[in-house]
Amino acid sequence: MKRRIYFLTILVFLAWPLAYVQAQGEAAVPLEAKALENTFVNVAASVGKAVVSVSTESTEQAPERFYFRGPGGKKPFAEDDFFRNFFEDFFGEMPGFDYQQHRVGLGSGVIIDPDGFILTNEHVVGKADKITVKLADGREFKGQVKGTDSRADLAVVKINAKNLPAVKLGNSDNLKIGQWAIAVGNPFGFVMDNSEPTVTVGVISALHRSLGRLFQRGRDYGDLIQTDAAINPGNSGGPLVNLEGEVVGINVAIFTTSGGYEGVGFAIPVNNVKRIISRLIEGKKIVYGWLGITVQDLDENLAKYFGLADKNGVLVTKVLEGGPAEKAGVKNSDVIKKFDNKPVNSVKELLSLVGSSEAGKKVRMAVIRDKREVALDIVIGQRPETAEEGLEEGLEEEGVPSKLWRGIEVQELNAALSRRYDLEKQTGVLVTDVKPGSPADDAGIAPGDVILEINKTTVKSVEDYNKLTSAAKGDVLVKTNRGYAVVKSEQHS
Repeated sequence: MKRRIYFLTILVFLAWPLAYVQAQGEAAVPLEAKALENTFVNVAASVGKAVVSVSTESTEQAPERFYFRGPGGKKPFAEDDFFRNFFEDFFGEMPGFDYQQHRVGLGSGVIIDPDGFILTNEHVVGKADKITVKLADGREFKGQVKGTDSRADLAVVKINAKNLPAVKLGNSDNLKIGQWAIAVGNPFGFVMDNSEPTVTVGVISALHRSLGRLFQRGRDYGDLIQTDAAINPGNSGGPLVNLEGEVVGINVAIFTTSGGYEGVGFAIPVNNVKRIISRLIEGKKIVYGWLGITVQDLDENLAKYFGLADKNGVLVTKVLEGGPAEKAGVKNSDVIKKFDNKPVNSVKELLSLVGSSEAGKKVRMAVIRDKREVALDIVIGQRPETAEEGLEEGLEEEGVPSKLWRGIEVQELNAALSRRYDLEKQTGVLVTDVKPGSPADDAGIAPGDVILEINKTTVKSVEDYNKLTSAAKGDVLVKTNRGYAVVKSEQHS
C-alpha cells in the first residue's frame, strides 16, 4: 500500500510541472495565434467585399481539321503526332475548315474605384463578347472593357454602379520573402448560391520571378511575385494582399503539372499596375519603349572572352533591321553597360528601363565594343504590336557532310528539319548531336540549336561551318539562335 501511495505521489509531482508548462503555453500561444487569426478574418472581410466574379462569353473562329481514323479507329490521325508529322512533311498542313466556337470563362476581379472600375487580367476578358460581373453581395452587372494591356496582362472593366467598396493599392517594392500573403478570388460566384469570395493564406515565396516563353505567349511575365497561397484556376484577376489589407499583386498564374494547385502561384506586382492604371481607366493605348534588339545575360566565359571585369552588362545577339538600335549604330556582340546614364547589369534591368521609356525620347547608351567603351545616342521606338522578328529565308538542302568539332555534329538546315525542331526560317546549320562532356556540351550547346556565327563570321552552310571551325583556334565565340556561347579548346576540356 505504501509503495502505491509513493508511486502516485511521484506521478503527481511529475505531472504538475508538465501541466503547468502546458497551461502556460496554452495561455501564451493562443494570444498570438488569435491575433493573427483575427487579422486574417478582418482582411478577408474588408477585401472580400471588393472582390468580384467575372463571367465571359465569346464566339471565335476555330480551325476544325478533317479527322482520319488511325489503326483500329481509336485515335484520329490529326491527334497523333507521328501521323500528323508524317502527313505535313510530305503534303503540308492538314486540310480543314473554320467553324464558330462558343466559349465560356470564369475569372476574378477587384474593385479599385467606388464608381465601378474593376481591375482584372487581360486574358480573362480580352476576347470576350459578353462580360457579366457578380459582386460579393450577389448583385450582377453587365461589364464593359475600358482598357487593356495584353503585354502586362491587365485590364479594367466598368460596371454601372456607385458607392462600391474599393481596395487600397499598396507598395510591392517593399515586399520581402517570407511575409504573409493572402490571395482572394471569386471563381465560384456564378456556380454556387453563395457569391462570397474564397481566401487562401501563405507567404511571399520569391520575388522577381520570370516565366519562360512557354507560358508567356506574347506577355511580359518577367517580374512576378511567387507565393504559396493557393491561386486556383478562376482566381486569375483577384488580389494578393498583405496583413494591412493592401493589394500588393494581381494573381495571374499557377505552375501545375496536374491542372490543380501545387504550391506555386504568381502575381503581377501592384507597382507595375500603378504605372498604367490611369491610362487603362481612360481607355488609352499603353505604349512601351523599344530598341529592336535581342539580348542575353553574360556568364563567366562570355565576360572573359570579351575582356570584361565582371558579368554585369547585357550582350546584344541580334540587331533588327530598320529598328532604333540599328539606326543608332548598335552591333551584334556589343555589351550594353549603361542606358540613359543608369547601369545595366542584366536583361531584366534593361527591359525595365527600355519598357518604361517614352517613345521618341533620345537617350545615351554606353556599350563595350572590341574592349573599348563606345557612346551611342539612340531614339527610343514604339514597341510593335507583335515583337516577333521577321527572319530572312535561307534554308539549304542536305549536301556537304560536317566534321566533328569540339563535340558538335551539324547538318544543313532545310524545311523538313525546321518543322521537326520547331524552328523559324533562317540561315545557319543545325546541331544534330553534341558529345557528352565535350567542350560544346560544357558551353551549353544542345541538339536543335542553330549555329549562326563562328567568331563573329556568318555561317550559311556546312561548308562555311567546316572552313571556320578548321581555322578556329583557342576559345571560340559561337552564336546560336539562343544566343552566344564560348566553346573552349580541347586543351581546356
